[in-house]
Amino acid sequence: MKEYLNQQVDVEDFNLVSVIDELPLWSAPFGLHLLEVVKLKKNMNVLDIGCGLGFPLIELSQILGSTSKIYGIDPWGKALERVRLKMKVYEIKNIEIVEGYAEKMPFENGFFDLIVSNNGINNVEDMQQTMKECYRVCKTAAQMVFTLNLEDTMMEFYRVFEQTLQEENLHSEIATMKEQIYSKRKPLEEIKSLVTTAGFSIKNVVNDDFNLRFVDGTSMFNHYLIKYWFLPGWKDILKEGNMMFVFDKVETKLNEHAKINGEISLTIPYVAIDCKKD
Repeated sequence: MKEYLNQQVDVEDFNLVSVIDELPLWSAPFGLHLLEVVKLKKNMNVLDIGCGLGFPLIELSQILGSTSKIYGIDPWGKALERVRLKMKVYEIKNIEIVEGYAEKMPFENGFFDLIVSNNGINNVEDMQQTMKECYRVCKTAAQMVFTLNLEDTMMEFYRVFEQTLQEENLHSEIATMKEQIYSKRKPLEEIKSLVTTAGFSIKNVVNDDFNLRFVDGTSMFNHYLIKYWFLPGWKDILKEGNMMFVFDKVETKLNEHAKINGEISLTIPYVAIDCKKD
């Protein structure tokens, strides 16, 4: 009998329950586009850069089946521990995890048939060096697909933030805010230039966006996505003495906007870039 026909599912198993919600809402829109673009083949070596908690690493391991080997690389050790738990619970045997950096990958030249990265490459320290490494470890004609959110991400918030900083004559903080945005989300044309300079040809760029909606500014600031992943960077823009006052004023402005418009809606523009090593 086929092994999968013998599978018994215990929905009360703590380990199963702890990993079943493996995909954060933030990652899903990017990842769905990425998976639509990836060319499915057997017998591939595949790399997920910035695999984090395991998406799309685990999904690709299942989609591509046992003839392919999927490697995930990320410097976030604790996240990789959770990936290993998922691999154990789901009985996945075609994944190998590497704790490391995309700028210096421990793989031989021309090893991979496919590289993916779901909102991961834009978080590396040196994107130019990362692209060079991707080119090095790819086979000729290999596919690389990566997604990232663009520089206008959450501009509805940033407009209010900048307006508040201007009102308080915090001009150096405005410059710091713009530098921070650039460090995390470079213009699309610059990213495309890095890709082609490294030696890849760009086959297609899919643009899309989605919205994060909140009943008001207070709920926005207290949402885990904002609180853990965006707020620390916003706080770094301000000096300690200005922080409480500025955020109180921004929150009030957002709450007033929500009263008039019924909600706070933050636009997340993003792209999926499909490349080939020539």
